[in-house]
Amino acid sequence: MKYSLLLDIARALLLARWKQTLVAAIGVTFSITMFIGLLSFMSGLNDLLDGLILNRTPHIRLYNDVKASGKQPVDLAAEYNGYYNFVHSVKPKNRRQEIYNNTPIIAKLKSDAAVSGVAPKIVAQVFYNIGVVSLTGIINGIDPQEENRLFRFQDYVTGGNYQDLIHVPNSIILGKGVAEKMLADIGDVIQITTPKGARIQLKVVGYFESGLQEIDKIQSYASIGTTQKLLGESDIYITDIQIKLKDLSLAPELARQYEKLFDVDAIDIQTANSQYETGSSIRSLISYSVGITLLIVAGFGIYNILNMMIYEKMDSIAILKATGFSGRDVNRIFTAIALSIGIFGGALGLAFGFGLSVIIDHIPFNTPSLPTIKTYPINYSLKYYLIGGMFSVLTTYLAGYFPSRKASRIDPVSIIRGK
Repeated sequence: MKYSLLLDIARALLLARWKQTLVAAIGVTFSITMFIGLLSFMSGLNDLLDGLILNRTPHIRLYNDVKASGKQPVDLAAEYNGYYNFVHSVKPKNRRQEIYNNTPIIAKLKSDAAVSGVAPKIVAQVFYNIGVVSLTGIINGIDPQEENRLFRFQDYVTGGNYQDLIHVPNSIILGKGVAEKMLADIGDVIQITTPKGARIQLKVVGYFESGLQEIDKIQSYASIGTTQKLLGESDIYITDIQIKLKDLSLAPELARQYEKLFDVDAIDIQTANSQYETGSSIRSLISYSVGITLLIVAGFGIYNILNMMIYEKMDSIAILKATGFSGRDVNRIFTAIALSIGIFGGALGLAFGFGLSVIIDHIPFNTPSLPTIKTYPINYSLKYYLIGGMFSVLTTYLAGYFPSRKASRIDPVSIIRGK
């Protein structure tokens, strides 16, 4: 049978019950629209929440941890060789925080094909002086250019310019929480005290807001040179080496390799932030579950509508089969009807879903805890539109296939005799 004729018949059946057809198409359109809107919003929210930590965290961090020695003096004594020794209240050994030979280590890392960038860092514990009151804090000595390139540092500097750390001697970018406690404005000079008792005055050149208030109440940033001067250390003093990789999944394995190769402690981003990956996976799973449920419900709606259409068109089906149309032709007619509903409703749903995403993306979202976010986050990934489009066609095809299969097996003689 010619396909053009089958399509003409399918179109005639669609238009004969256009209200039912419209209801089915609206069901598909609504489901796809909500699927796209929900997935885009939830994915954007996941990217936002993960970015608060993951964008500020190196893929691998090299440092010297404070820990007890693996071997105690009694284990080294020859007379106790072969004995089991139990030592209580073991104290950490006196180990400097500085990474030795950090210059060749950094050079070696930069030549590694798996590494996209390396940023040295100094973590210094200090006291912020406010009159007679001292606040505990941390100053991160950084290379501003590398910190911005690898960790988008400028996105979190909400006041001043991060490059002033390079051009202004003895300068500091205060955490917003620290600045509010000290009532320090940009341009003011504050006093810092180290645990060794050394004092130095630093000029405030900016504010830093990470989105995590507890961090902003403690941490501040200065250049590596300023931090070395603050601590009274040489210009080769470095406590941390931050590594960004080209492939994040390689972090656990490379961390173990670097730990053995450079004789330092190493921690990878998956270990340091496992709770965020778990939360992101659960949120994505919930979003996909709700979205797919919407599509399945729409498929059942189309299935019921086509069932009713077949029941009401028994006479027409009997006449078609009596005039030479095969069961396969009848199957194709009703499958074409279902696919028409799915393609038309799905296309509208994709368009409306994009429109809904754009509307959400322009809704103001201002909160002190997330200073860099101005609107609700949206992820316009193409994969959500591909999944929505494919699923709308698949569900409507299945919703039309089973009723059409039933219609193809109808005996025209029994229907005409019954009438």
